[in-house]
Amino acid sequence: MNYSCLLSFVTKKSFLLFFSIFVGFELYSQDDLQIRFDRPAMHFTESLPLGNGRLGAMVFGNPNRDRIVLNEISMWSGGVENPNKPDAHLYLKQIQQLLQEEKNREAQELLQKHFISAGEGSGMGNGAKVKYGCYQVFGDLNIDWKDTLNQFSDYTRILQINEASATTTWKRNGTEYKQEVIVSAPDQVVVIRLTTLGKSNLDFEVNLLRKENASVSIRGKEMLLNGQLPGGDNEKGIRFAGALQAVTKGKVVKSENGLRISDTKECLLIFSAATDMNWPDISVRGEDPSEVVRANVSEAAKKKWKILQQNHVDDFQSLYNRCQVSFGSTIINSGISTPERLIAYAEGKPDRDLPLLYFNFGRYLLISSSRPGNLPANLQGLWAEEYQTPWNGDYHLNINVQMNYWPAEITNLGECHKPLIEFTKELVEPGKKTANAYYNTKGWTAHMMSNPWKFTAPGESASWGSSLTGGAWLCEHLWQHYMYNPDKEYLESIYPVLKGATQFYTGILIRDPKTGHLITAPSNSPENTYITEDGFNGQTTMGPAMDMQIGRELLQNTIDAANILGVDKTWADSLKIIRSKLAPNQVSERTGGIQEWIRDYKEAEPQHRHVSHLYGLYPYNEINAFSPPEILTAAKKTLELRGDEGTGWSRAWKIAFWARLQDGDHALKVLKSLLEPAFQRSVSYGTKGAGTYPNLFCAHPPFQIDGNFGATAAIAEMLVQSIGEEKVIKFLASLPTSKEWSEGNVKGIRLPGGFEVDFKWKGGILSDATIQSIAGNPCAVLLEPGYSIVNENGSNVELKNLKKGIGMFTTEKGKKYMIQKTGN
Repeated sequence: MNYSCLLSFVTKKSFLLFFSIFVGFELYSQDDLQIRFDRPAMHFTESLPLGNGRLGAMVFGNPNRDRIVLNEISMWSGGVENPNKPDAHLYLKQIQQLLQEEKNREAQELLQKHFISAGEGSGMGNGAKVKYGCYQVFGDLNIDWKDTLNQFSDYTRILQINEASATTTWKRNGTEYKQEVIVSAPDQVVVIRLTTLGKSNLDFEVNLLRKENASVSIRGKEMLLNGQLPGGDNEKGIRFAGALQAVTKGKVVKSENGLRISDTKECLLIFSAATDMNWPDISVRGEDPSEVVRANVSEAAKKKWKILQQNHVDDFQSLYNRCQVSFGSTIINSGISTPERLIAYAEGKPDRDLPLLYFNFGRYLLISSSRPGNLPANLQGLWAEEYQTPWNGDYHLNINVQMNYWPAEITNLGECHKPLIEFTKELVEPGKKTANAYYNTKGWTAHMMSNPWKFTAPGESASWGSSLTGGAWLCEHLWQHYMYNPDKEYLESIYPVLKGATQFYTGILIRDPKTGHLITAPSNSPENTYITEDGFNGQTTMGPAMDMQIGRELLQNTIDAANILGVDKTWADSLKIIRSKLAPNQVSERTGGIQEWIRDYKEAEPQHRHVSHLYGLYPYNEINAFSPPEILTAAKKTLELRGDEGTGWSRAWKIAFWARLQDGDHALKVLKSLLEPAFQRSVSYGTKGAGTYPNLFCAHPPFQIDGNFGATAAIAEMLVQSIGEEKVIKFLASLPTSKEWSEGNVKGIRLPGGFEVDFKWKGGILSDATIQSIAGNPCAVLLEPGYSIVNENGSNVELKNLKKGIGMFTTEKGKKYMIQKTGN
């Protein structure tokens, strides 16, 4: 259904500020904590997402025939393969020589012939039946209500973000119905609680459905779904199972399609799913998933709803409550559904809390889709309804999976970062084989994409699959976790990964014959196209700006790690020399922006969605407020030329860019464009349909979760930043001048160096702040005139002047330091 006529379908009356359909129901009114609908979902992007890092559920909330989409994060077809071409390295020197001679067309043709992945690669993004595989929906849980002759009324459906619960309520024939859904991490189950208040009892049929590769059996009050996915090359893949049990004092009988529950006021439906993927040791299969899920369900069924609910909420809030942001002190309640809010905001109507709702939702999604011990959040996080997800729902290493984790550290969710950190470690051994096969060098690499089967080879197309710094970019996340949580034991565990990535990077560098700089080759500037003087539209290149920026970051991080650990001194010193010879950022004479390729090529698509040549601005901190003015001017020019439009995740990236340039008004402008209603459902790389879906999922389009995460991190950057090598804390670094942002309160944002900050502001001016030292490192802060820093005893802290307005002070581990106004 097209949402251009949404308002004709939405109930015109506002939500009550407090609603109480049932006696004793909890009441909510926070517009930054609820996603609200006043009708059932008609599409996946209207349903409400729940998850525990492994299990996922999407609640449609239809009082006639409800659908709950079920997911399990290891639900992957395909299997282990050798995607490397063993003789590819024999063509490397020839490809590099052609690029050095500026024969890009010939180089790209040779690369396409000999330097891509073996076999079918990702199946051009349709890998469900090939060895690469595809993330897939687990199945559907359907609830067919029997009393549907009368229309339902008084409908509400709410995702309560701070409790990770979806509640649907309605009335029919004088009876009030309520459905509550949680996905519990402590109990590893999906729990659906159905209750009634009134003359009618519950009367419904429940079934599990999967359209392929599965069968369902029923025993008593339990339903079991079993199946096996294709493994590619006509092999069998992983086995999977799901168990559903009805817990009720009412009547439960086997029906034609499932279980029929009746004659009761309350019923719990308890579901669990699992596969036998033995992550991370994928070479062997794990436990029988049928036994695992039946045990999970059996144990949960012994507990009362209140216990299951409380265990779930306590677990979720132990993460969620660490970081809180609010604007203003007056509670404002819009009282309208989330789709209506998006439409109104796009029309220019004020909605102070909508950006905060998006921020909170991003943190909610990360907690719900990324927990230690599981696979990382993928292109759709955890939630998918397809058997062939877009782009296989995999791990794109040229920004997308990295963007998923941008908010992890800064919004105080370091544990949720661990799946990506462990995933990166698991790519080292297969990455060594790829490095040897294609580059005949030491170390390890990963290219543009990967999957749970640890794919590290180039993609199957030269036009996009040759980006060779995917693994190096992942290493940035390993280092970031250390920077936010300084711990020497952890650093020791990641140092071999950093070292191996650095060995690869330095081992494949060649000299640019024109400048003498060291550069990478062959590579891509992700998914973008240049035009040479002779009219060749190409992608294969040497030394794209992003490669060089990532290289400088990787080498510096490795040097710092070696120095901290006191190892490899001679080698680390040699890295300093190599780093100094890497091709620097250049300003394009053609555009005035940062030059994207080693040569000043014409751009085939000036408004391309990727802005990879500004990696140095964000997430790297190479281009910052302390950079030379000409570089900052060029970075700004790059963004102006790219424009504010783009796919959803591209807009999220641009918010972060403008925040780092400390232009809060422009950052807010792009944030508003990201929040534009994206109710078209066409799949397109263009800007049509980009923005935000009714349930706040980010539209690529189609749905892709990285924009949700990217914008969450960018909003944090608008509020506070850590700038440059000195990691200077700047409060309100990119605060918009908008009245809606003029007053606020932040608690629990984390910063590099091991600091946690709380702060308040009013009238756009900092009121006070607290810096807690997690590791006892020196702290640098930008202080406006009229502020001082005191310790927990109230004594003034001695500041060492670094630059104008920047003071550094020593800290003690665990101690707090307060920034206070001292005068006008």
